Order: sequence, then structure tokens, then C-alpha cells
Amino acid sequence: MGEKSNIAKTYDPKQVEDRLYNEWEEKGYFHAVVDESKEPFCIVIPPPNITGQLHMGHALDNTLQDILTRWKRMQGYSALWLPGTDHASIATEVKIVEKLAEDGQTKNDIGREGFLEEAWKWKELYGGRIINQLKKLGSSCDWERERFTMDEGCSKAVTEVFIRLHEKGLIYQGDRIINWCPECKTALSDAEVEYEEKQGYFWHIAYPVKDSDENIVIATTRPETMLGDTAVAVDPDDERYQHLIGKTVVLPLMNREIPVIADTYVDKEFGTGVVKITPAHDPNDFEVGSRHDLPIIRVMNDDGSMNVNAGKYESMNRYEARKAIVEDLKGLGLLVKIEEHKHNVGECYRCSTTVEPIVSKQWFVKMKPLAEPAIDVVRSGEIKFVPQRFEKTYFNWMENVRDWCISRQLWWGHRIPAYYCEKCGETVVAKEMPTKCSCGHDQFKQDEDVLDTWFSSALWPFSTLGWPEETEEVKYFYPTSVLVTGYDIIFFWVARMIFSGLEHMGEIPFDDVLFHGIVRDSQGRKMSKSLGNGIDPLEVIDEYGADSLRMSLIIGNTPGNDMRFNYEKVEANRNFANKIWNATRFILMNLENMQGKALKPDKMEIADQWIISRYERLVGEVTDNLNKYELGLAAQKIHDFTWNEYCDWYIELVKPRLYGSDDSARGTALYTLVYVLSNTLKLLHPFMPFITEELWQHLPHEGESIMISSWPTENKAEINKKAEDEMHAIMDAIRSIRNIRAEMEVAPSKKAKLIIVAEPQAVSVFENAKLYLEKLASASEVMVQDSKEGIPANAVSVVTDKAQIFIPLEDLIDFDKEMERLAKEKENLEKELSRVNGKLSNEKFVSKAPEAVVQEEREKKEKYQNMMDKVLEQISNMEKMKTIS
Repeated sequence: MGEKSNIAKTYDPKQVEDRLYNEWEEKGYFHAVVDESKEPFCIVIPPPNITGQLHMGHALDNTLQDILTRWKRMQGYSALWLPGTDHASIATEVKIVEKLAEDGQTKNDIGREGFLEEAWKWKELYGGRIINQLKKLGSSCDWERERFTMDEGCSKAVTEVFIRLHEKGLIYQGDRIINWCPECKTALSDAEVEYEEKQGYFWHIAYPVKDSDENIVIATTRPETMLGDTAVAVDPDDERYQHLIGKTVVLPLMNREIPVIADTYVDKEFGTGVVKITPAHDPNDFEVGSRHDLPIIRVMNDDGSMNVNAGKYESMNRYEARKAIVEDLKGLGLLVKIEEHKHNVGECYRCSTTVEPIVSKQWFVKMKPLAEPAIDVVRSGEIKFVPQRFEKTYFNWMENVRDWCISRQLWWGHRIPAYYCEKCGETVVAKEMPTKCSCGHDQFKQDEDVLDTWFSSALWPFSTLGWPEETEEVKYFYPTSVLVTGYDIIFFWVARMIFSGLEHMGEIPFDDVLFHGIVRDSQGRKMSKSLGNGIDPLEVIDEYGADSLRMSLIIGNTPGNDMRFNYEKVEANRNFANKIWNATRFILMNLENMQGKALKPDKMEIADQWIISRYERLVGEVTDNLNKYELGLAAQKIHDFTWNEYCDWYIELVKPRLYGSDDSARGTALYTLVYVLSNTLKLLHPFMPFITEELWQHLPHEGESIMISSWPTENKAEINKKAEDEMHAIMDAIRSIRNIRAEMEVAPSKKAKLIIVAEPQAVSVFENAKLYLEKLASASEVMVQDSKEGIPANAVSVVTDKAQIFIPLEDLIDFDKEMERLAKEKENLEKELSRVNGKLSNEKFVSKAPEAVVQEEREKKEKYQNMMDKVLEQISNMEKMKTIS
């Protein structure tokens, strides 16, 4: 049993948080080991980008994970929260390019090797920044196991997976329509494209039919792509165009003949029923082109400018070309009309540049065979989504998923392990550069591209544990227990981890997925640089402490729902921290007064039985909430119990015993105070780790740290419904008495007699509660009876569930003094009403004074009249009471 002395008068997080965190880390409390005598619990952190700085989304995400990890650690699990960071190909490359530009250099100036040297330097300099920020939040990650998506082990796993999937025919290289960002100059997967509704146009263009006076009219939102048209298509059953199928039209501006083809892709009810086919610049057109063996003519460069195939528009950017093409069509009389049209425009998730669908040779993962088992494990409930409604989003994506484009035209990332023979061009996929080609040549060149960042992130639950090696950690901690993440990366990450785990491990990667929403500002807006409404969690921690921030993010939070952040919540939780700090100081001062005397529960009163019963119920409810991932509800219950029942009620109820001379009664009260507080601090610890550790260390305790103490278990034998019902009746009576006294504006110091007419079964309850009523309801005397005999006619009464309580009026009010006060108030109001009525009856004032001034006087009159009505009502009531008495 140990305790610290000399607790500070006020709680200062700055004096506590860093010191405690360093102690926890130094003592190895965060480190998890393979221990067959314990059940494993494992969470892998969603790896933040090395370019990142802590934002409110990170703060929420990591607070949720820390709560679960600390709770499971206290429950006796070998709890591993595995941290790490993501190399973030595009985001990091952009940063390095910007840094080089400041020095007047480009990527190409320093070459690939020089660029990668710069990138690794940047990673070493800034990559650990967000890790240190996570520590400020109180994150109890196993930092000894920290990983990086491009470290040696994770890179080995990436290469292994690429080769295995390629050998199975699930990775292939081919010309396909991909999403291309002209700004980042790289391919993007479908998940990396964000769609936004924008105002655009349909340009209706006439295509002349060869050797005819007839025109076919098509409509397009991207006129610049028409330069690459290789056909126009109609529905085979559309009678309007049957006579044109097999003929050719002349492509305006390019004067190239292109065929009219029939394809069921065309919807004859939409528009004119004719569609231009541009296989190089539209995914649907690409499929049509494949079916009809059409040529593929790409008319744009990687930077979004027009290429040599664009004829006279070569070198213009795509928007300049669009403008020029429309003008030229107008001049030729081939622009039929322009129609306004709202449509979804794809944008790069990194730089918000409009994405261009372009045909390109890229590497792809064949998704259908991987998606099917990944759908099954969620549908069967083997993996549980919390909340379940996100299954619909997941199924919709996975059932309609296209092959995943995994190659990126960048230098920072995992370079694709594909090698090309410089003589015959054969492609060899291997762990290392081949030494000899089947043609006998020995010179190879590695593919220039790197893999999509999410390719390595998809392997995170097992690559971080040492796979492809069969490590003890993989055997013990995989599958992991729960993934905590935002609902916005279901496609990017969650889905890919599920199919990767099933494919390479033969098992699901985690049992549960807990989704959280977005942290919005107090007005419900998304935090963004453009709005300037972002809030830095580190600034909040600096001012209020990490515990206050954590609780403000958790209380009121429900799985999958967005939440609003406001400083009022943070301040309220700082007040909560101060409340429990002061309660602990109060107990410690009383412990000192015991001068080492034993604390024993010898004289348990109703209040002691009640608070222990309420505490035991709390243990059961909070544990149940945590098991259901209802973390916000659990936090709210602990907060309410601690503030309301323990601090506001129980501490006040035991003060008479603490200040009394009966050592045994004092010992029982202090025993109960310490027992309930120290164990409630354990329940609160996962949510507010710093203050709970500091207070627990000052209270009598066993063990080194609250962090590795045992999580409380509910003792149903201590749940006492009778004690709870009786205390509820007593507390209800005290509340009612306080309310009537407040309404009558009776000073707390003024004592009054109480006559309690109780139901027969409650008489003994109130008899035994006389001391509580005297101290907490300002009673000068308490009489308990079962009838209304002898009650003064003018007594004020309140009714509760178990009793009617009467207070003689003369005990509450000095009639003469109160009448004198009311008379004076009436006189003052009469003067004010006379003054304002005088002004408003003056026609000169009303007609010449500004309207705002006149209105102000009218409002004053209304206010004074309302006040006068209330004073007159009070005088009338007082006179009636005087008559009765």
C-alpha cells in the first residue's frame, strides 16, 4: 500500500503530462510481448503520412485506439498497439519537389538517386514529427515496434506480394483507361479520385455523313477529346439510324473518316441517341473500342497539353484547346447548340486538379477474384462493421470494383519489381535484377514506376508483425482485434486490407472495424485551410491539457457519426479534471487527520451502501459499453457518476462523519471514499490517463501504476437496490427542499424546521436521514410523522415520491422585513413607470425622436410593467399568508 504526499493545490497538466509519459515509456508499460498465458489484443495504427501534422481527425482516431488499448491492457490482455508511418508517395514527392524548387532545382536536375537521397533526408528530419505529437496526446503505442511502410521488412513484404500475385495472374500490365492527374503527372486509382458536382456544358456538334447532306449530332462535355474520336455509335435497335450503320462520318476539324457502329452500350433514349467514341480518353469508349477493334488515338500529353495527334491545337493546354475548338466549330456552322449541364467532375484527391481519363500502359491488380471472398467475410459477420450501416457502402464498392491501377509515375515509393530485357524487351518480375534473359542478353532495366501507396498499406496488419517471415508475433497477434478508422477510407484501405489478409494469410486481418466520423467545427463545417477554421490539437493540449481534449472528443461521440468540436466542451472537461483533483485533495487532507489509523468498513451507513452499489453498477455498465464500442456513452457515465453522485452528493453526505469525533465512523467514511474514488479512477484511466495516474499515485494503492493495475470487475453482491431506493427518496427530498428555498430566495444560512409526512414504509428511512437533511437541506429540526397532524396552516409544502414535506413559513421569511423590501421595490418601479409614461405621452418626443430611441422607451415600459406585476403578486401572496397565520 503506497501513496504520495504533497499534492499540488491546483491541477496543472504541464507539470504532470510529459513527466508521466516519460515514466510510462521508460518502464516499458507500452511494450507488448508474446505471452501464451495471456490473450492477445492488437490494434495496428492507421499509419499517418510522414508529411502530416496532428489534426483533430488524428486526435479522435488515436484517442479511440488508446482507450481500447489501455482498457484491454488493464483487463490482463497482452495488448499491442502497433505504431508506424506511411511514406505517402504523392504527398511526400510534392514536398521534396517544392524544397528543390526553393533551391532552383528540379527532380531531373539531380536524377532519381539524388532525389531519393533528398527524400530519405526529409523523412529523417520531419517523419518523426507526428509521432512526437501522438505522444503528447498520451498514445500508449509500443514504440519499440514502430514501423515505416518503406522499412526493410515492409518493403520485403511488398515485393513478395507483388511476385505472388503476378505468378497467379492477378497482377498484369496492360493498356487501359486510367485516371490521370496532369498536375501530379501520375496515374490514380478509382479510390483516389474525388467527385464534385460542377456547372458545365453539353456542346452539341454536327458530324457530316460522308457523301450525304445528312448530319449526325452528338453531345459532349469535353470537346477537346473529339480530336481522338475513332467512331460514332448508335443503338442497334434504334430505327432512326439503321440506314447509317456501316457508313462513315467526317470528323470535324480533323477531316478524318470514322465509322458509324452499332453497340448496346448506347442508350437511344438519352440525348440524340448517338455517342462519339474516343477509346483513348473514356473508359466506356475504351470497352466499345475493344469490342469493335477500333484504333486508339491519344491526343493529350501527360501534363494535360495537346499532343501531335491534335493537329493545329498541339501544345495548347486542354482548356485553351476546348475554347479554340468550340470557336472553330462555330465558324464552320457545325456547333448546333450549347446546353448548361451539371455533372460530377473527378478531381485528384491530393491537388484537386481535374482528372483526365487517358489510355496508358500501367500495372493492374485483377480485383474480381480478390473481391468475392472479401465480400463474403463481411456478409457472413466474420468481420463486424461498427456501425453496421457501412456494410452497404463496402458492398456497393466491392461488387462494382474495377481492376486496381497500382503503378504511379513517381520516384518516392516501392519501385515495381519488374525488369525489361534491353535486347528483346521480355518482362521479368523478380525480387532482384535478373542476370540473364532467355534470349541470352544480360542487360536489364527496372520499371521506372513505383507502387500506389495503398499497396503497401494494404499489407499493414501482417507486414508490421514480420510477414513474410513466420515470426512469433504473426502467430500470436494475427488476426488483429479491431481496426479503428474514418469511414472516408473504406475503399482506400479497409477493403484492401481485407482482401490482402485473406489472399496472403488465409485469414481475415481483424475481427471488428470501428468507424468514426469527421471532426467538424462548431458550425458543422469541415475543417480546412481555405475556411481557416482548423484547430491545432497541440494548441488545445498546451492550454487545457491532453485529458480535457480527449474527453471533449469522446463524450457525445457515437460510432460512424461526425461530431462538432467546440472550446466550451474542452473547458467543461477541464472543469471536470479540476473537480476530481479537488475531491482527491479533500480526501487526502482528511486521511492526514486520521494519523495512520486503519480505514475499515465497520460502520456502513445507507450512504456508503448506496455509493458502493452505484459504483458496482457503473463498472458493469461501462464494461458493457466498451465491449460494444460505445466509448462516448461509457465516458459520459463515468463523468456523471463522478461529478454528480460521488462529488456533489456522497462527499457532502459524509462530511458530518469526517468532522465528527467517532474514529470508527470517520474510518468507514474514508475507507468508502478512497475505495470508490481509486477504482473509479481506474475506469476513467483509459479516457483521461494523466490525471488519473497522478491522483491514483497520491491515494493509498497497491502496484506501480494505474496503467498496469487490474480493470475493476462488477461485484453483483454489492449491488443494493434497497439502499439505492432509500437514498433516492432522501436525495429527492433534499433536492425539492433546495428548489423551494431557491424559488423563495431564502439564504442558505437560514435554517428552517422540516415536517416530513412519509408513507408508512418510508418513515424509518427519513428518521435515519435526519443528519443528512440538517446538513444538506438547511434544517434546524426534522420531524417525521405519518399524518398531517399539527402542521401550520401557512406552511410551504413540496411533494416527492415517498413523502410530503412542510416548512413553516415564518422559518423561511421575516414578514415585516420582506414587506418593507417589496414596498421599496414597488416605489422604485412606480417612479420608473411614471418617467417612461411621461415620455411616451409627449407627442413632441414620439414624433421627433429617432424611431430606435422611441422603441427603446416602449421596451422599457413593458419591462417595468412586468416587474411591477410580479411585485404586486408577491405582495398579495404575502398578505394572504399573513392573514392565514
